Amino acid sequence: MAPVSKIFDFIVIGGGSGGMACARRAAAHGAKVAVVEGSGRLGGTCVNVGCVPKKVMFNGASIIEAIEDAKHYGIGVGAPSFDWGFLKQARDAYVKRLNGIYERNLTKESVEYVDGTASFINSSEVKVNGLVLRANHILVASGGHPIIPAVEGAELGIDSDGFFDLETQPRKVAVVGSGYIGIELAGIFKTLGSDVTVFTRTPHILRHHDTIIGDTMLQEMKRIGIRFEHNSNVLGVRKNDDAHHPLELRWTTTDAAATAAAAASSDSFDCVLWAVGRAPNTAALNLEVLPGIERGRHGHILADEFQNTTVKGVYSLGDVFGKSELTPVAIAAGRKLADRLFGGDQFAASKLDYVNIPTVIFGHPTAGTIGLSEEQAREAYGSDSIKVYQTRFTNMYNAMTPYKPPTAMKLVVTGPQEKVVGLHIIGRGCDEILQGFGVAIKMGATKKDFDNCVAIHPTSAEEIVTMR
Repeated sequence: MAPVSKIFDFIVIGGGSGGMACARRAAAHGAKVAVVEGSGRLGGTCVNVGCVPKKVMFNGASIIEAIEDAKHYGIGVGAPSFDWGFLKQARDAYVKRLNGIYERNLTKESVEYVDGTASFINSSEVKVNGLVLRANHILVASGGHPIIPAVEGAELGIDSDGFFDLETQPRKVAVVGSGYIGIELAGIFKTLGSDVTVFTRTPHILRHHDTIIGDTMLQEMKRIGIRFEHNSNVLGVRKNDDAHHPLELRWTTTDAAATAAAAASSDSFDCVLWAVGRAPNTAALNLEVLPGIERGRHGHILADEFQNTTVKGVYSLGDVFGKSELTPVAIAAGRKLADRLFGGDQFAASKLDYVNIPTVIFGHPTAGTIGLSEEQAREAYGSDSIKVYQTRFTNMYNAMTPYKPPTAMKLVVTGPQEKVVGLHIIGRGCDEILQGFGVAIKMGATKKDFDNCVAIHPTSAEEIVTMR
């Protein structure tokens, strides 16, 4: 075995948001820390091919919507045009600046950045570029990647990472998958001018969210012209370079009442985007040398409430851990872990509470959710202990527009005190509304607490504290 090249207190495998936050916090406590990242750029999925560049594209789409609404307020701005290449170039430059900021932050915190792919030698050593690094504590925060389905011609499509590589805007797009990633990107494509069809295996979308969100989102996406192929099973993709739209997507559709699938259908597209899920990045880690390490059924590295894996001194968090795969969750969990490992006795019980984590879907419209869906609450507490308050209305923004997209809100409460165990909202501004209510719900707010808060008028948020 190669001699040990460097010894650290803490090695973090993965330079994404969670790993970076954990590494920097550990260094702030005085630990000698190394971050190992092999992609050539820091920030992980969120900064490079996720939340950040997605929000830039979402913002661009939202500006297009505002320009189209302007005439209804007496504002003449002419027909909007959109330059995909211009926005991509500006967006990529912004992301590159963020990569530089991340690297400078490591330098500022005296964290060593090791550019390469880490593989375990044992529970306290990893190999990177032929070098051996040793530490008593090793965190795996290697993130995840999009899944490509095992169908004919799958390589002709792109995944969510590939969305950010597109140099030009495709005219006609198939989005396969109806989770939040597929729904967000479908909305962006359509609002920026592409013809979009979404393929989903069920009659519903956003199945892991409360029905008020999925049903309302589906209704509004159809209203703006996005087509849906429900109960569909994609068979494959073929390429025809001479066709107007060169990618032929083939699928079958199963009627819920039928006993067999219908004959195959097909349509042609410029772009097929796979949004069928994500998997953890573990292939290069050589986990086989860690006897007893537990993996989930999808390959995630399992850990307890303190992020401890079943191997002493090895930890996991973020997408590779597989619980609440959200950037702020990974950041918070990483900081809590670093506090516990290197912050002294005052942080001995430091851990992230994974209950009541707010999250937002940047669809068209936006949606936000925290806590249990109505269905989950009834299962957890029993239907007799659950009460639901909900409302639907038109945002005042649309008082001047001929179309009236819905805003919908649902409050799920339990017990005689009517403790709030779920809040689900969809409509203009819901992405910004949710954060403050998340604090209240995290503190154990009841419906009475909401009622006792004076409404801010005229806003959409006031409906949450005036529901009856």
